[in-house]
Amino acid sequence: MSWDDFDFDYGYGRRRMSSRKVAIGAIGTLATIVIGAAVVAEINDDDTDDDAVTAVCVDPNSMTDEGLVIVDDRFCTPDGSHSGYVYVFGGSSSGNRISGGTTFRPGDVTITTRKGTVIQRGGFGGRGGSGGS
Repeated sequence: MSWDDFDFDYGYGRRRMSSRKVAIGAIGTLATIVIGAAVVAEINDDDTDDDAVTAVCVDPNSMTDEGLVIVDDRFCTPDGSHSGYVYVFGGSSSGNRISGGTTFRPGDVTITTRKGTVIQRGGFGGRGGSGGS
């Protein structure tokens, strides 16, 4: 056995693809990805109110049997930074108290405050927030 018995491919004699073929292939791949993402989004979009959640600003140190005390939205920050107050997502409110819900921000839903300020838009990339009150 000698080195001549092995088939080595050093790339000599191979033709390179033209830049036009590469561009067409890249466009086709990109189109497939975009269409696939749109189909997945359409499948996941069931047009129900499950895609919207209300954020209620509360004092986390006010827990009683009736729930947490609801405070004005201006005390909470849309990005969740520490201001001493937190948003509760979902839950059931009665008067100035809320019970149930969670402090974990749900993904892929539109979140609005009681005053109507959107702090998160649903769908892909839905973690962004818009300030204001």
